[in-house]
Amino acid sequence: MARKLTLDFLRTEAGSGAVLGVAAFAALIVANSPLSAAYFSWLKSEHILQLGPLILEKSISEWIKEGLMAVFFLVVGLEIKYEILRGELSDPRQLATPVLAAAGGMIAPAVVYLAISGATGGPHGGWPIPLATDIAFALAVFAVAARGLPSSLRVFLLTLAIVDDLGAIALIAALFSSGVALAPLAGVAVMLALGFFAARIRKVPAPFWVLGFGAVWYLTVRAGLSTSLTAVAFAAIVPVAERADGQSPLREAMHDLHPYVAFLVLPLFAFAKAGVSFAGLSLDQMLAPLVLGIAFGLFAGKQIGVLGAAWLASALKIGRKPTGATWLELYGVSLLCGVGFTMSLFIGALAFPGAIDSPEQVEVKLGVLLGSVLSAVTGGGVLAVASRRHKILAERARILSGTR
Repeated sequence: MARKLTLDFLRTEAGSGAVLGVAAFAALIVANSPLSAAYFSWLKSEHILQLGPLILEKSISEWIKEGLMAVFFLVVGLEIKYEILRGELSDPRQLATPVLAAAGGMIAPAVVYLAISGATGGPHGGWPIPLATDIAFALAVFAVAARGLPSSLRVFLLTLAIVDDLGAIALIAALFSSGVALAPLAGVAVMLALGFFAARIRKVPAPFWVLGFGAVWYLTVRAGLSTSLTAVAFAAIVPVAERADGQSPLREAMHDLHPYVAFLVLPLFAFAKAGVSFAGLSLDQMLAPLVLGIAFGLFAGKQIGVLGAAWLASALKIGRKPTGATWLELYGVSLLCGVGFTMSLFIGALAFPGAIDSPEQVEVKLGVLLGSVLSAVTGGGVLAVASRRHKILAERARILSGTR
C-alpha cells in the first residue's frame, strides 16, 4: 500500500511538471507582450476576503504566496508524515544516503552562492534561494529521460526532495518570520493543541480538519508568521490512523488535495512568479551577482553537494547507492536536484520582499530560471545517455544468457 501511494504521488507530480512548464512559459510570454502592464497590474491589485468580522486584504501575488501555497505546504507536510510513519522513510536503512545527500545539497549551494556574492560584492541575503528542489519539475524530467532505469532512483529523488523540503521549511521559519504578533500566535498554538487531542478521537469528521486548517491559516497571517510553517505543523497533527468508517484523514486529504496542488496551485504560482519582462534588461543585470549566485548555486552547488554526499555515505559504509543504480545515473539525478523553480521562487520572494517587478525580484527570477533550466537540460541529457546505456547492457545480458 505504501509503495502504491508513493507511485500515485510520483505520477501526479510528474504529470504536473508539464503544466508547470506551460504556466512558466506563458508567464514569460505575457510579461513580454502588450499585456505586460495588465499582467503586473493584476498581480499588484488588492483584494479583500471577508467572513463576518474577519477581514484580510492582500494583493493577488500575496494571496497566491500566503494563501494557495499554504495548501501546497500542507500537502508536503502530509506526505512527509506519511512517509515517516508508513512509507519509504520508515526504514532507517533507506534513509541514510538520501538524507546525507539532501544535507550536502543544501550546504554546497549556499557555499557556492556566498563565494560568488563575496567575490562580486553581491547581496549575501540570497543564500537560501538555491537550496530547494522542485519535486514536480524534477520528477517530470526524470519521467521523460530516465525510462528503463531502476525505480530505486525515483524513490531516492523523492526521499531527497522530501528531506530538502523539510530543510527549506525550517529555514523559512528561522529566517523569514519576524515581527510576530503574540495574541494570534497564541491562538495558533491553542488550535494546534486542540487538533492534537482531537486526533486521538477516531470519530472526528473531515470538516473539523478543514475548518481547523482555515482557522490556523487565518491566525498565522494575523500573527505575521510564514503560513508554510504552520501548514506543515497542522499536517503533523492530522491522524494517519483510520476512523470508524475505515478512512484515514491523512490519506484522504492527500488523495483529495494532490490534484488541486499539482494542476492548479503550483501552475498558478509559476504563472505569477515566473513572469520576467526583458524590456530594458541590460547585460549587466543579466550577469548581476545575485543572478550568478543563484544560478550557479542551483546548477553547480546542487550536483556537487548531492553526489559528493552520496559518494561519501557509500565510501564510509553508512549508506548505499539506490539498488541497481550506477554512479552515472545517480549523477543525472544529482543534476535534477538543481531544478529549484517553485520553492526557490517562493524563498526568493521572502528573502527580497518588495514589488514583484523590483530589480531584486527580476534578478531572483532570472537566476532561478537560468539555474533550473541548466540543471533540467543537463540532468535530462545525462539520464537519457544512462538510459540508453542501461538498455544496451540489458540487451547484451539477455543475448548472452540465451546463448548459454
